[in-house]
Amino acid sequence: MKSHGVVAAGALLVGAACAASNTPGIVKWDIQRQHRRQELTRLGKRADTYEEVITNEEMRGGYFATCQIGTPGQPVTLQLDTGSSDIWVPANTAQVCRQRGSGDGCAFGSFDPDASSTFEIVGDGEFDIAYLDQSFAKGDYITDVFEIGGAVLQNMTMGLGLNTDIDHGLVGVGYPTNEAIIHSTDNLDAMYPNLPIQMVNQGLISTPAYSLWLNDLDASSGNILFGGIDTEKYVGQLTRINVYPTQRDPDIWTSFLVALTSLDAVSPSGQDRLSSRQFPIPVVLDSGTTLSYLPTDIAHQTWREVGAIWAPEVGNAVLPCSLRNSKGYFSFGFAGPSGPRINVTMDELVLDLTLGPQPKFTSGPYRGQEACRFGIQNFTSPPFLLGDTFLRSAYVVYDLINHQIGLAATDFNSTDSNIVPFPSEGAHIPSATPAPDQSQVTQTPSFSTPAYEASPGFTDLSAWPSETDNAAPGSAPAFGPGQVAVVGLTMVLTMLGSGLFVLL
Repeated sequence: MKSHGVVAAGALLVGAACAASNTPGIVKWDIQRQHRRQELTRLGKRADTYEEVITNEEMRGGYFATCQIGTPGQPVTLQLDTGSSDIWVPANTAQVCRQRGSGDGCAFGSFDPDASSTFEIVGDGEFDIAYLDQSFAKGDYITDVFEIGGAVLQNMTMGLGLNTDIDHGLVGVGYPTNEAIIHSTDNLDAMYPNLPIQMVNQGLISTPAYSLWLNDLDASSGNILFGGIDTEKYVGQLTRINVYPTQRDPDIWTSFLVALTSLDAVSPSGQDRLSSRQFPIPVVLDSGTTLSYLPTDIAHQTWREVGAIWAPEVGNAVLPCSLRNSKGYFSFGFAGPSGPRINVTMDELVLDLTLGPQPKFTSGPYRGQEACRFGIQNFTSPPFLLGDTFLRSAYVVYDLINHQIGLAATDFNSTDSNIVPFPSEGAHIPSATPAPDQSQVTQTPSFSTPAYEASPGFTDLSAWPSETDNAAPGSAPAFGPGQVAVVGLTMVLTMLGSGLFVLL
């Protein structure tokens, strides 16, 4: 999936620089956070690992890696996306890369096929991908050399965006059955070995699996590790849960779809078990989506707990920025009552709306306070998404061959490392135990309104807008007319995108 983050008046805030490294059987991207744009310089070889700067673009809504494509290598910075499955890059001739005046309008780089001696077209006009935010990329399937942090893959199949409205490419690391060519042809035989599969085929890792440690929103480092886990990057037990296949065919997996079976609001004033007619809620763990999107009924309950207000001007639930200091948190439970639980605190769920000073509420209970976006928003139909506002609090292992996810609470800002590779192709996630009762998870469509005992602990305000089960908790005017234009521009660029197609 693809999601844009926060921009205002054409400005970008680049959040991080990262390093990539590999060891035998492991390919690792280390992430370091910066608060201003930084040149994407290449680091040298260090012992038996390789490092490369990548950026965590918090305001752009994703995690980016600088890669090399072609011979000689052309640097391009691509968004890492667990919710889609193709590598693709905008062509240097694409209009989006030329429309910003002189030079390359694609600030994160584009690809010039004429400048690569190893470039080949393998699917003339066959690359065609579209996202839920209506953005798209069309062009050719190509093969060329692809390098990540010194790990070189030969004859990597990629999309070349000749016609696209997206100014940067993506590195999709999902199931190959979710490749764009499958959806455009409706033919599984068109599937090709994408990045995780090619890493196995070319001997870089033992099995198609990787772990994700995004770390804290304000952290200095994090990493994505292909072919292994790092036992020092999580706390407690690493538990593996099942990924669900498509509804169309029980033998086909296209996305990292798991069962969210409970959601609790917890604060110093109490605890509430939230309710949804969708339980167990099918959620996709997707690094390419900035926010998290849950069914409307339970999303509204989270808003009520924290006092978030629906702002029709921007189409998002907003709340005072000061609530990022709240002591409350939400506890996400998976795969039944004995499955893993991930606690997400408010400092991970309150996000800026714009660069610079935040817009202020002009009326209602928050008049005069700065407004921020709440990290849980509502969505009307499955699959629902747990994006970066959730994933930063979880250590997640994606196992594409056993169709399992490993989950544990992240160890924020850990400086220790103990990398354990998968020993062989098809091996289970190291150090992980299965959720004991996930086979008993069944549809439970009942609904009840929580007592909201946790709500006072999230904030000291006592007067909340009224709500019903299927309506937002109030629609107080959030911003003045002068603010709506800036925030409106921002929110146009923060719509979730999706590499998922309607196969579920």
